[in-house]
Amino acid sequence: MDYFQILCAISIVILTIYYYYSSKYTFWKKRGISGPKPIIFFGNFVDSIIQKRSTSEAVKKWYDDYKHESVFGIFGGTTPLLVINDLDMIKDVLIRDFSLFVDRGFHIFPKIEPLSEHLFLLEAERWRPMRMKLSPIFTSGKLKEMFFLIMESAGNLEKYLDEVIKKDEMVECRELAAKFMTDVIGSCAFGINTNSLLEEDSEFRRMGKKISTPNLKVMLGNICKEFFPPLYEIVGSIFTLKDVNEFFINLVSDTMKYRKDNNIIRSDFINMLMQLKEHPEKMENIELTNTLLTAQAVVFFVAGFETSSSTMAFSLYELAQNQEIQDKLREEIRNMHEKNKGVLTYTDVKEMKYLDKVFKETLRKYPILPMLFRQAMENYTFKDTKITIPKGMKLWVPVHGIHHDPNIYPEPEVFDPERFEDDAFASRHPMSYLPFGDGPRNCIGARFAHYQSKVGLITILRHHKVNVCEKTTIPFKADERSFLLTLKGGVHLKITKI
Repeated sequence: MDYFQILCAISIVILTIYYYYSSKYTFWKKRGISGPKPIIFFGNFVDSIIQKRSTSEAVKKWYDDYKHESVFGIFGGTTPLLVINDLDMIKDVLIRDFSLFVDRGFHIFPKIEPLSEHLFLLEAERWRPMRMKLSPIFTSGKLKEMFFLIMESAGNLEKYLDEVIKKDEMVECRELAAKFMTDVIGSCAFGINTNSLLEEDSEFRRMGKKISTPNLKVMLGNICKEFFPPLYEIVGSIFTLKDVNEFFINLVSDTMKYRKDNNIIRSDFINMLMQLKEHPEKMENIELTNTLLTAQAVVFFVAGFETSSSTMAFSLYELAQNQEIQDKLREEIRNMHEKNKGVLTYTDVKEMKYLDKVFKETLRKYPILPMLFRQAMENYTFKDTKITIPKGMKLWVPVHGIHHDPNIYPEPEVFDPERFEDDAFASRHPMSYLPFGDGPRNCIGARFAHYQSKVGLITILRHHKVNVCEKTTIPFKADERSFLLTLKGGVHLKITKI
């Protein structure tokens, strides 16, 4: 065989592969659904893979380009994904027809990632009973019982701030908030004093950083998992954070054993997991291994400190740029403290209306999870449309795009807590605000996240002023390495005592 024949053979193979993969991208066109043009092999995620654009920015860009359509189609690799813009259709998926969209559509690799079988990722069969059994720990009654633990961590935050101010340095507020949240969750969920605020080398905080800090190893693992799952089944273990897994598995197992041996009962998340383990018959034939139980504790820890610390930092970021809003909020905080002689209660936080508006506007402008995920459990036709999707189809709700739609929120880049006056809030479609999702599979810890973030803001703003500094990133620029919405370079601000 001469070189020309070899070249022809190679060309035919390449063209065959190209044609095969190109044919995958006719899925939406055949169905008359618009969408951005995909790139072979990688679909619409090349910019995110090469870190040219963050996922949150990509979601917003796609939404802006196709918001005149009720839906549009994209591709994750060669897998078609349907993005839903129409708010009534979103309500159908999240609430009205929830039973047909219970799953989030993530592939789990339990042998490679032992702590991935948690409430956020679990399929419907295990999610339903697990959600039902874990929900009681997040009721308002349980939060009232744990509120004094949050306030203990707030006391440590005040001490930490005193030390920070003495140094007269800029503060990276996301790290500050993450330390506070780690202490709160360590106490409320694990019954452990993590000392993240008072000890620089706190092991709990070190593990939290490993989980949340973007790095090349994790990024490559996520790419392999998304685009080459069969390969990930073989080589995925080289991308996992083994020391993090071992730390939490040992922590939860040892804590449970110690409590059982010493007959210790606390009203916290670990106690709830212990009750599940002692009564496995209530979990409908689910094998309650230590690893499965640990996964539930870890997702509470990770989701709790990651989302809440970012939200708290974003609030401070906006308040530093809007001093009149900061002054108004501080006045409400001080009035509440004076009313109750400096003793803050669960009810006090609930009654702070302006604080609630600031918190909601922060999550409107900075939704930490830029999209929601669902998967069709069977073939489905959207009401009053000709749009039919097959069983197994993955759907996205573009939260970041919706939250920045000027037709819903005029001047969306302006930070305006008054958008959440009762009348204004009631006038908008209920699906126009989705920082914690909606429906039966919304964020189980949303109420807890509200309270720990608000207590952190109250603690900082009561006696301190937050200002921008030379290192503050303005305008906002999302970190391209992070799947969640984070500010590139961190939230650097100046905090001074008043």
